[in-house]
Amino acid sequence: METWFNLPDDRQRLDIDDFKGKVLYLYCFQSWCPGCHSSGFPTLQAMMREYGDDGNVAYVAIQTVFEGFDRNTLEKAQEVARKYALDIPFGHDPGPEGSRSVVMQRYRTGGTPWIILIGGDGLVRFNDFHADPGMLKRQIDHLARDL
Repeated sequence: METWFNLPDDRQRLDIDDFKGKVLYLYCFQSWCPGCHSSGFPTLQAMMREYGDDGNVAYVAIQTVFEGFDRNTLEKAQEVARKYALDIPFGHDPGPEGSRSVVMQRYRTGGTPWIILIGGDGLVRFNDFHADPGMLKRQIDHLARDL
């Protein structure tokens, strides 16, 4: 994936390997997705408040476009980041017209909002649509113990 914003100054892009040794909370969304706004972003914000400056947990949001290509644009993803005051790395991954984004294909996601938790070993440990803050906290705590 080539299109990123909110990256550290010394970076042009990110890769999963950049997060080895940390729990990675990967949040997949579309800017026009009602569930992303009603539950996905609030859940992401709750997890960010829960773990604060914990250096063992990292967050990345990626707009995984699989429909509404003309409306789920990079500019809309940037507006979403501003709306929720998120200064985490954001990616924009529009799949080829009529196809799922590359991230969706690689992680076999089923839509948006979608949460993927990757352990410090780089392996996917949670990958689902249904995720409440309590369950995610238990998952992250468990993964952080293994670091």
